[in-house]
Amino acid sequence: MRIRTMMLGAAVALALDAKADEGMWLPSQLPQIAKNLKEAGFRGDPAALADLTRAPLNAVVRIGGGTGSFVSPDGLVVTNHHVAFGVIQYNSRPDRDLITNGYVAPDRAGELPANPDYRLRVTVGFDKVTDRVLAAAKGKEGRAYYDAVDAVSKSMVAECEKEEGIRCSVANMFYGRDFYLVKQLELRDIRLVYAPPRAIGNYGDEVDNFVWPRHAGDFTILRAYVGPDGKPADYSKDNKPYHPPSHLSLATDGVAEGDFVMLAGYPGITYRHRTAAEFADQVEWRLPTAVAVLKALQDVIETQGKTDKDAGIRYASQLQTLKNGIKRFTGELEGLRRSDAVTVRREDEAAMLAWLKKRPEGAALQPEIDQVMAVIAKGKDVRERDFLVGLLSSQTQLLRGALSLDRLAVERPKADADREAGYQKRDEELIASQLKQIQRRYDPRVEKALLTSVLSRYQALPDAQRLPELDTLFGRTPAELVKALDRIYADTNLGDEAERTRLFAATPAEIDGSHDALLVAARTLRPALLRIDDERKTREGDLLRLRPAYMQALIAYREAQGKAVYPDANSTLRVSYGKVMPLIARDAVAYAPMTTVAGIVEKNTGKEPFDAPKPLLDAIRKGDFAGYADPATGAMPVDFLSNLDTTGGNSGSPVLNAKGQMVGLNFDSNWEAVSASWMYDPRYKRAIHVDMRYMRWLIDKVYPSPALLRELGVPAK
Repeated sequence: MRIRTMMLGAAVALALDAKADEGMWLPSQLPQIAKNLKEAGFRGDPAALADLTRAPLNAVVRIGGGTGSFVSPDGLVVTNHHVAFGVIQYNSRPDRDLITNGYVAPDRAGELPANPDYRLRVTVGFDKVTDRVLAAAKGKEGRAYYDAVDAVSKSMVAECEKEEGIRCSVANMFYGRDFYLVKQLELRDIRLVYAPPRAIGNYGDEVDNFVWPRHAGDFTILRAYVGPDGKPADYSKDNKPYHPPSHLSLATDGVAEGDFVMLAGYPGITYRHRTAAEFADQVEWRLPTAVAVLKALQDVIETQGKTDKDAGIRYASQLQTLKNGIKRFTGELEGLRRSDAVTVRREDEAAMLAWLKKRPEGAALQPEIDQVMAVIAKGKDVRERDFLVGLLSSQTQLLRGALSLDRLAVERPKADADREAGYQKRDEELIASQLKQIQRRYDPRVEKALLTSVLSRYQALPDAQRLPELDTLFGRTPAELVKALDRIYADTNLGDEAERTRLFAATPAEIDGSHDALLVAARTLRPALLRIDDERKTREGDLLRLRPAYMQALIAYREAQGKAVYPDANSTLRVSYGKVMPLIARDAVAYAPMTTVAGIVEKNTGKEPFDAPKPLLDAIRKGDFAGYADPATGAMPVDFLSNLDTTGGNSGSPVLNAKGQMVGLNFDSNWEAVSASWMYDPRYKRAIHVDMRYMRWLIDKVYPSPALLRELGVPAK
């Protein structure tokens, strides 16, 4: 193991010296590519970026499901409209529709609390713990290997979280080769300060999603609060604004084609170092299946919302997430097919393995690589079953609550270190918050319809993938399913917030003895869910043990080719750099890198999703762009393109200029590059950003908030 680690370190160091067109770099890697950064146009000191716990990177935060950044000493945070959409939806009602109308807080007392489970995390520590993790797992395999890694990770997390207000995790780099302990300050009181109307923040909706040119003002401004003692606290009127260790400055100048730009954020997950077999599975099964299933769920919510406005508002956030996922997966599938990614990856892998045979370490690595392939192949046997069973929780509200309460009853009698991750004492506050907010995101008719969609597909699975517990609970025919769901939802009291709160505080014996129909359903499903967990952990344990051999070979091979080597994204802080660039999408189709408000007017139909608000159209006609217009053209900018390397989770990432000032806000990728989570192609990979001049102009001239602009350090013109 020690020999492999040393060889990997050498390979990474060599590869970092190679000029790369791509890269989601760990901050600690940036000094090693200082020459490339300087050549690209960065004017700062790359060494100053190496420590993510110091300015400017400690101003970049994980928020909701994306990224945000502090932009004032009093805790203002800028992120995307769609990252904060759940906050906007949570505060909306039929008589106060903030989704449609937007929101401008009149003062700090008027800032609205986010949903209880909305969190902001500031990274304050990032330490390598590889030796400690691998020592615990040495000599084990399968489930035992998984459990060893899990146990030592929990132990480190528990030790780390003794400090109040701190949330910790262990991040896996290079698929089990390296591990890092990530320490984050978790803020729980986040409030809505400024949100543009939907027809600005989401102008174009799914028609324009992942499509260039874009004309969306996809931003929202929040504020983080702490208790009177300065420590993280739940929402209270007595809380005070959080004072971050640093904040980013908004640029007063804009960008132009060819300008250097840099982005910092928390990209969710990429798969560029996966095997050829996994590439094939993604293209041939996973993406087509996910698109079909999610489209059916989208249809359910949209159908229900047409006749019930209240239900439409309750499920607006979930619907938006579904639509975004469908568009993304569709684009990813199209892109991977267009680039013939499966063939390219198979040929690349074959060449790597042929190269490995000539290397002295090849004889030791090849048997473990063969085992990796075997474990991956075996996982295909239950992939559809596991996908559908996962949706029973992720796409429901009340059933998810019942499943959480039931699993808590299983885990609470155990020592905390032995509890399942997600159900330890550290997780109970978040579970309680999720149970509380169900009230604003649940409708029984919609939930039953969603379950019918998922379970009807499950009932069509071959017998080898069926689970007796699900068949017992829901039946094997559509008619039995309808009858079962009607009975379960008629005989549950979990729709009442007070009952959910009572049950959260109940003893395991009370939960196990409950006759509530949804809790009985969760109890019935429990053995099946635990078996699926066991199977998954066994596979993951073997892959954690074996995949490093594949990674060692792949990294060394990439280094020999002079290509960039960085860990696949895993929700840890990363930095990308590049330039503002146009796009040549295909033969005779070329796009300029910037859009203007003229495009808003050109697209406007007066009907959703191109129904620009009257105040915006009036301001565009007035043409008062002084201080915000592009100096070369006189036009009012909206969005711009760059070749920055991004993926999901980078939504809301700040885009900085060569001086480290914020010039943009990342919110999307172009259709041609959606597949970049698997395969990067510098010809097509572009990221789409809100131009900060557009955000400032909206706050100044369209939906004014002079006090907010002053706090942002860019007073009204």
